[in-house]
Amino acid sequence: MLKRLIYNFVGILFIISSASAQDLAVKTKTKSNFEKLAGIENVVMIDTRKTLDHFEENYELWFEQPIDHGDLSKGTFRQKVYLGFENSSAPVIVELQGYWIYTENAGELAAHYQANQLTIEHRYFNESRPEKIDWNTLNVENAAKDQANIINSIRKALFPESKFISTGISKGCQTVMAHRSFFPKNVDACVCYVGPLNYEREDPRVYEFLANVGTKEERDKVKEFQDLCFENKEMLLQTLRTTAKGKGMSWEFGEEKALEYSILEYSFAFWQWGAKTDDIPTAESNPKEIYTHLIDVVGYGFFEEKSVEGFQPYFWQALTEQGIYGYETAPFKDYLNTEEVYKFDWAFPTGITKQFDPKPMQRIKYFLDNTAERMLFIYGEYDAWSSTAVELESGAETRELYKFVKPKGDHTTRIKTFSEEDKNKIYAIIDRWLEE
Repeated sequence: MLKRLIYNFVGILFIISSASAQDLAVKTKTKSNFEKLAGIENVVMIDTRKTLDHFEENYELWFEQPIDHGDLSKGTFRQKVYLGFENSSAPVIVELQGYWIYTENAGELAAHYQANQLTIEHRYFNESRPEKIDWNTLNVENAAKDQANIINSIRKALFPESKFISTGISKGCQTVMAHRSFFPKNVDACVCYVGPLNYEREDPRVYEFLANVGTKEERDKVKEFQDLCFENKEMLLQTLRTTAKGKGMSWEFGEEKALEYSILEYSFAFWQWGAKTDDIPTAESNPKEIYTHLIDVVGYGFFEEKSVEGFQPYFWQALTEQGIYGYETAPFKDYLNTEEVYKFDWAFPTGITKQFDPKPMQRIKYFLDNTAERMLFIYGEYDAWSSTAVELESGAETRELYKFVKPKGDHTTRIKTFSEEDKNKIYAIIDRWLEE
């Protein structure tokens, strides 16, 4: 009788224990990546995307961010993020956009390492903006804090043990430098492509660069084409007006000034994008050929009104903190009747202007010169934005700062465009950062 009671008691315990184990199993069931991401406190929207490239899963997330990290009373906005998930233990390449997100595809580093990729749209570009923008809250510090919030949240949710490398192209490179300077431990290393570090709003180093880049013969051909455009200005202007009417284009400062700006922009754009001197029209060319080549190199997007509206956050940052350039008119004074530098003041948002503050870029320079670690910079020798490229102090390699310049390279310079020898050197550095 006593033995039967013991057996019954043990059986009851077994049933209770089994039930508790089942409850525990339910409670501790591994969450999916979707659930982990959805559980991030400031993620307000999440959607599963079509898988692409090597990624196993793709997500679109919207983070709620303070409009001003220094004054939370100003409210919030939603910031767009893409996550390409491959493996929770693989590296995470953080693509810091200087503009909107233009692709969900794997970038150069994520593809090379078959890594995860976190792509962050820059504040106030595309739909990552409040309903009404307080332009004074669009600065490098607030942007860096946006990015740190997102990186920290994603790391905690999915990648607590992974290495993180931030990367960016052009203005994205500027974004990487700023983020690194404010949060030097937020990622393990940085790879920056073709990004300027301007010290003035119209940085004069641009003019010096354009006066010396390439060969004298190449520079002369560029200048001769600009002269040719001014000599044919009336016919080019007629073509511009006809095209504008057909395409519904307009310019804040009018079509004549738009043509002048385009001709002045030609030399910068020519070297930035690697145009070929063999393609430059000559004095024997007809106006249509001259116009077509000018627009092929310069495009309409830098000055046309609707395009400028989309680029407004870029112009604000360039004119207030990050710098840009102007156009020297002295070489063309016979056509323009002025030697005054053409500037971009017209590109400020309607009704607001602001003095340029050199301190943010000087702060980055001081950081790079003194305490920055594990940063790799890539430039093209002939790229006009290399005029204000990062200059590393002697001994920078002791802090693992490196700079590679592709001979005659332009703004499309990437690791894959270097020689095999240099590619191997670059990837050996990044390999080491990922392994240590």
